[in-house]
Amino acid sequence: MGQNIDLSGMMIDNPLIPASGAFGYGMDYQDFFDVNEVGTFCTKGTTLHPHKGNPLPRIAEYSGGMLNCVGLENPGVETVVREYFPKLRNTYHKKVIANVCGFSVDDYIKTAEIFDREECVGLIELNISCPNVHAGGAAFGKDPSIASEILTEVKKVCRKPVYVKCTPQCPDLVLMCKTLEASGADGLVLLNTWLGMRLDIRTGKPILSNITGGVSGPGIFPLSLYKIYEVYKNVNIPIIGCGGISNGRDVIEMMSAGASAIEIGTELLTDPMALPRIKKELSELMDTYNITELSEIIGRAHK
Repeated sequence: MGQNIDLSGMMIDNPLIPASGAFGYGMDYQDFFDVNEVGTFCTKGTTLHPHKGNPLPRIAEYSGGMLNCVGLENPGVETVVREYFPKLRNTYHKKVIANVCGFSVDDYIKTAEIFDREECVGLIELNISCPNVHAGGAAFGKDPSIASEILTEVKKVCRKPVYVKCTPQCPDLVLMCKTLEASGADGLVLLNTWLGMRLDIRTGKPILSNITGGVSGPGIFPLSLYKIYEVYKNVNIPIIGCGGISNGRDVIEMMSAGASAIEIGTELLTDPMALPRIKKELSELMDTYNITELSEIIGRAHK
């Protein structure tokens, strides 16, 4: 397989990245396959302090995937670096992407600063889909000025590349991404889950405790692909694509639309062996279509 994907100086040997929330902190899949087969992986979304998340039920299925309202359940950044990372180093020998969440600008700054000091972290991923507790719970990622403020402050305390994971709920995603690039983003992660709901047909009531949840899975792939295609035309920084990828063909499509690498989430929850399977499929497709280096196909849909 063609290698050497450059994520703002963090080199990965293949473009397959388990998405935040799908791979835990790196130890959950080691009984299924050698986790070093992935290019890198994104840690579970982590906040400054421990967070319990939403009450049950917080998972619902639909024909194209699933919805979740887990609500950023995590043990807090200090526990992650003190207890989880030492165990991770015994099994995973590459640098990881640290997903940073927060409920205030200060939360983002402090959490990112702690992760930035860790040798095993190669890149910071800011999840701006989080609810802003000081603005009635609206997501930070809906307002370019607030997102820019978070990024600017985080960049002051981080030496490592900072990528911003955007929400498709943003009213003008292209404007958001252009603003983030102008504010110093090293790259983008497109996209987080879409907003949706399911109802219990017996009662007519929402299935999820939070009423709404993040929609993921193969059903959203064409939507994510189009958004990446549109943003790629308007920015000059790398894009990590995610949203509904389930096979090697999806990887080639998303990289052709403009993604330098891709993140896989929901598919891992239904098929624990999805990553080695997709890696094999991708290698076979490269042979079939005479693709020597995957870097050669990035953005070719625009040429």
